[in-house]
Amino acid sequence: MNEIENRVSSHYSGPSLLADIRAALEAAGADPYAPELAQLKAVDEFHTGGLEATDALLDQLEVSPETRVLDIGCGIGGTARHVADRTGAVVHGFDLTPDFVDVAKALSAMTGMADRTLFDVGSAIDMPVDDNFADMALMFHVAMNIQDKQTLFREAARTLVPGGTFALFDVMRGSDRELNFPFPWAERADFSFVEPPETYRAAAESAGFELVSTRDRSDFAKDFFDRIFARIEKEGGPAPVGIHLLMAETGREKIQNYVTHLHAGDIAPVEMIFRNGDQTPC
Repeated sequence: MNEIENRVSSHYSGPSLLADIRAALEAAGADPYAPELAQLKAVDEFHTGGLEATDALLDQLEVSPETRVLDIGCGIGGTARHVADRTGAVVHGFDLTPDFVDVAKALSAMTGMADRTLFDVGSAIDMPVDDNFADMALMFHVAMNIQDKQTLFREAARTLVPGGTFALFDVMRGSDRELNFPFPWAERADFSFVEPPETYRAAAESAGFELVSTRDRSDFAKDFFDRIFARIEKEGGPAPVGIHLLMAETGREKIQNYVTHLHAGDIAPVEMIFRNGDQTPC
């Protein structure tokens, strides 16, 4: 790992994470050693909008049991498990953070998904898979931690077959105003690389991708957080199982900063879908 990747991995690391999730499942009345997939959704879809956002992107894609799917920056494996369960495809995920990968493997074993979800430690700028490995690559809220987006897209192009699909959902810049940290993806600015959509489009074009579609999901995100906050207020606090388990003691501040900048138009969650060209540039 380079210096930035070490900071990112340390930010997400949590040696007690699996024990924390099991304790939260038990508090929620679930079996902490054999939960249902649905009982993990509040914690294992670590991106804006959670499962709703995952399905909103998947609804635009064609995924069959024969589709070879790569999950870039898979976190604790929730999206990979959902894609495998929804489509029957085998999903290969990798993540920079070893603690996340260990938890991803454990949760897949606990939910009976170990045969359809495979996880490895690896970097998005040096993906641990062969050329033409996948028909489709997915990426949810990952590139905010990647400075070198040109290499990210070149690696995605390398790992995909010609004509393959790269679908992503990232937080992107909407203004040049200064951001107030921390955020869910970074405690400090030195490992946060939130860029405008045009940066993604330029990097994708340079790597030989064709833009198929793009969609700003700001309104969806605002509504999602409004619903979450209303539920927390009604219930007197967050449910035991939730993304707060992944954000340590600064979780509340991270979400508040996110929502403040979202409403100000400084950041926006954006979907982009690309098609890989016939030739990957050198």
